[in-house]
Amino acid sequence: MARTGSSVVYLDTHIVVWLYAGLTEKLTEPAKSAIETSQVLISQMVRLELQYLYEIERIKAGPTTILNSLAHAIDLKVSNCPLKKIIDISLKTSWTRDVFDRLITAEAILESAGLITADRTIRTHFKQAIW
Repeated sequence: MARTGSSVVYLDTHIVVWLYAGLTEKLTEPAKSAIETSQVLISQMVRLELQYLYEIERIKAGPTTILNSLAHAIDLKVSNCPLKKIIDISLKTSWTRDVFDRLITAEAILESAGLITADRTIRTHFKQAIW
């Protein structure tokens, strides 16, 4: 899928799961528009969280299956940001105790990118959240 803009957006884990499951009706119009017009990335932390969800049987497919499908469907790519830089930013994040949320948001901050998420806590504390 060709992108028309040069902006970058990250996807939160639940957005990845919804897209893989074909649940696009759960997305808002601004979220859909951002996916259609931006370079779409996920943090390595999303890969890890998908594996965790798969292991505890909250999702039926593993991260490789999900990400390969979305790479084809929406040209999803996995970011290669340096972990040290992500951790440095996440150490300053005190508004959540969810480690995945801290790391995923920190990476979006590091890359000056939006983050598509339905998570109210993230949306309250991260001005570049898209919903």
